[in-house]
Amino acid sequence: MSYLPRELPHPEPSPEDVFYWDNCRDRKLVIRHCNSCHTFFHPPMPSCTACGSVDLGWRQVSGSGTIFSYTIAHHPVHPALKTSTPYNIVVVMLDGASDVRLVSNIIGAQPEQIRIGAPVELCWDEIDKGMFLPRFVLKTTMDAAGRETL
Repeated sequence: MSYLPRELPHPEPSPEDVFYWDNCRDRKLVIRHCNSCHTFFHPPMPSCTACGSVDLGWRQVSGSGTIFSYTIAHHPVHPALKTSTPYNIVVVMLDGASDVRLVSNIIGAQPEQIRIGAPVELCWDEIDKGMFLPRFVLKTTMDAAGRETL
């Protein structure tokens, strides 16, 4: 089951980000990368956001990161969300991808468990047949007593 209702509008790839969405379909997270200055940037643009170069490529990233910012939405901003509140919206700073921040959601967490700086791991949410969105789960660790912590 998808985190948010399937009735929400789906992403419509543009020429700049079709490669990104094609890789999401294959459950690979790729980020635009400048071959000149080695900067990652997202969303994809036709030139580097740091140096302006058009010598660009894509690099697969691990999908681990930390919560940079978040909010808990209590008001449905789309009619399809009427029965899905509250839901979270997070900004995840991706590890190993310069300063890239990806807007997404945390799956399987209560609102009070979400906090800035919490480590997260990528997971894939099938929102339609063959269409996957990158979502995240809180990374758990073990404390000194062997208990799982968030």
